[in-house]
Amino acid sequence: MQWFQDCRTLQEVKATYKKLARQHHPDLGGDTATMQEINREYALATAKIMSGAGLTDEETEHEILSSEAYRQAIESIAHLIGLTIEIVGHWIWVTGNTYPVRDSLKKAGFFFAAKKQAWYFRTAEYKTARSSGKSLDAIRNKYGSETIGDENLKRKSGNQLDR
Repeated sequence: MQWFQDCRTLQEVKATYKKLARQHHPDLGGDTATMQEINREYALATAKIMSGAGLTDEETEHEILSSEAYRQAIESIAHLIGLTIEIVGHWIWVTGNTYPVRDSLKKAGFFFAAKKQAWYFRTAEYKTARSSGKSLDAIRNKYGSETIGDENLKRKSGNQLDR
């Protein structure tokens, strides 16, 4: 972890984030890639402190995204045709031709975000108190995203999903 390695409390993480955002936000002369990295590390640092886990940022991200719940969610919809599956922050977002497979998405634990016209999956520990109100593109811009393709799904082993 580059940006939040010295933070031990949630208040320290938030204060550090505000300071970094003032320095690196694209609207204030910074660049998008650096701000996305800061946002990703902020999410990991927050999750790490809230869970009380003593994990490195790589271990925390790996644990979240390779957890049994995420693996099962992705595997249960991977065979569905016409979908785009993305990892954005700690959430899985599904777009594309979802209407015909909406029952399968519900059964797999996905929820529909009407304003974003997309389905999402997240575990209970990463549930936010309220919706951010941001568009899916804004969320992608903030955290970055990675599309899960057929080649990535075929590389899973055990409880791990290689992204």
